[in-house]
Parts: sequence; C-alpha cells; structure tokens
Amino acid sequence: MNTSNNGQTENSHTDNKFIMLPTVDICFKSLMNNPKVRKGFIAALLNVDPGTIAETTLLPTALRQDYPDDKLGILDVRTALKDGRQFDMEMQVAYFANWDARVLFYLCKIFTDQLKNGEPYENLKKCIHVSILDFIYFKNDEECYRTICFCDEKTGKKYTDLMEIQILELRKLPNELKNDSSILNWMRFLGGKTRREFEAMAKKDKYIDEAYKELEKLSADEQAKLEYEAREKAIRDYNSQMNSALKRGMEEGFSQGEKQGKAELIRTMHQNGAEPELIARLTGLSLSEIQQIL
Repeated sequence: MNTSNNGQTENSHTDNKFIMLPTVDICFKSLMNNPKVRKGFIAALLNVDPGTIAETTLLPTALRQDYPDDKLGILDVRTALKDGRQFDMEMQVAYFANWDARVLFYLCKIFTDQLKNGEPYENLKKCIHVSILDFIYFKNDEECYRTICFCDEKTGKKYTDLMEIQILELRKLPNELKNDSSILNWMRFLGGKTRREFEAMAKKDKYIDEAYKELEKLSADEQAKLEYEAREKAIRDYNSQMNSALKRGMEEGFSQGEKQGKAELIRTMHQNGAEPELIARLTGLSLSEIQQIL
C-alpha cells in the first residue's frame, strides 16, 4: 500500500532528468525484482555480509485463503532465502491507523502458510515482516530503525526467534548520518527524493549502486513511467479525498462552537497521524495553539 501527501511528483522532478522515487510502491517492488538489489537489502536487514546469502527467491504475494470468506492478503514483496526463512516487505508512506494489526495479520499468514496438512511444526522457518514507513509511527522516540520480537515481559528473555518485525521510519533519519551502517544507507536511498541523493548513496555500497542503476533503467522505460505516474495520480487523488473529508469533518465539528469538542477533535487527528502543522493549516489555529492542546 502506498499513500502520501508530501508532493512526490514535484520532488521526483527536482533534478533535470526524471527519476522515480522508491517510496512509490510499484517502484519499490520493481527494484526488489532485481536479485542483486534484493540480496543487498536483505543482507542489510540481517546485518550480515551479502556474500553469506546464497540465494533469494521471490514468492507469490497473494496469500492463501483457507476458507472462501477469509480476508485476502496481498503483500508488496515476499521473498525466501535458501534456508527457508521468509521476508514480507511493505512500503507505506501515509499513516495507517491499524498498521500494527495489519503487520501481525500478514506476518501470521506467511508463517502459517508454510505448513501443509499433516506437516510437523519442526518444519516452520523464521518469518520476518519489514515495514518501510515514510511517516512517523513511534512518536515518543527518535529511533529510526528497530527490531521487534516476542519477549517475556518480566525477564526480557526472547520467547521465540521464529517471528520478527523490523520497522524502518524514513522520516526519522538524521540529516547527517553518524555512521555508515548498511541499513541506514539503504534507508537513505529508499527515502531519497533527488538524483543527487541517490548518487551519494550509490557510491557507498555496490548493492545500492545496483539499485540506483535499476532505478535509472525503470525511469527511462516509458511503459514503467506511465504505470508509475498512474500510481502517483491515484495516490494524489486518494489524499485529496482524505484531506477534503478531514476538512469537512473539522468544519462540522467546529460549527458546534464547543472548545472541548475542538480540542478532542484535534487530539484525535494527531493520534491518527496528522502532524501539528497540518492540523494548524486545516483548522486555522496557530501552531502554538495546537501544541498547547496536544
């Protein structure tokens, strides 16, 4: 899934020559179709040398439905390593209210999809969900990359290594990277908005360089460009509809003239991912007034 209100079309044309943005989901999927790019990114997620990864295989992204009324799950990218471990990668650039539930749903689906009837639990392999977010999900800290697993609340001891969630919050990346860890370099590349940014990251890692070459190739492909621009238009239309609905709701709520109602509405907007600056713009209140309410 992919929705954004950060002016992607304008940013993608910042440099003279058109370049796609990896945060647009169809672009990200296309990049991950390249085995070398996929290998380099997965190695960064695992914090291992890419040379230790023998093979990666793309798997179907539509998850199995055991019953006709089961919810259909469709992933952005699903891949398996030679040892059976699986990755589910999702690019999301607008706040998603139930993202935590969505992540667990997909992670559990790919985990249970491994076994056929009668197969032993010993056949289960580790499954890792990777959320690449172009919005801030964890608002109370500055960590841009985290790994989440099942742990005992009292002892902190890991319960199992079979399921894991990795969350990459691109908006939290510092302007200047203090270290050149592979995963931070990949995050900088994936969150890039200009050709200059992509080139800078490509110089740091041969696998990111491959991703940049693939990005240039995609950007020069007329059919791929049409699909990309159609996706961007769908994203803009979606955001326009959402903003219009939000503004109508604001106007209806404010017409009641109740200060308490306004404050509750502002807090709800913030809890649903709206930044204070956006709330101020939609409500007509000053940023300091919004911050006082929050």
